[in-house]
Amino acid sequence: MDEIPEPANLRFLRRLVTVLTAVMIIGLVTVIGLLVQRLRLPSVPVPEALALPDGTEIHAVTQGPGWWAVVTGDGRILLYDGAGTFHQEIVVTLPQTAEE
Repeated sequence: MDEIPEPANLRFLRRLVTVLTAVMIIGLVTVIGLLVQRLRLPSVPVPEALALPDGTEIHAVTQGPGWWAVVTGDGRILLYDGAGTFHQEIVVTLPQTAEE
């Protein structure tokens, strides 16, 4: 059987689809890479050992200039200096609502 030669327009279209597929794959990888880089959480140097009381459940940690604050599950805020030494405890009390 004789092979029918491929028309020039079809060859051009096949190459165009291949190039566009490659460009889309490269673009998708670039967008994903940029999102991962942009959304990566900044690393904050946490003191090696914050002197937390036994059984403390940590809900949040925040850093200020030269101090740390740890919010606990039992409604306390523990304040530490930049080296991790305990300085102050603040008890948070919220008003009771009618539903409780």
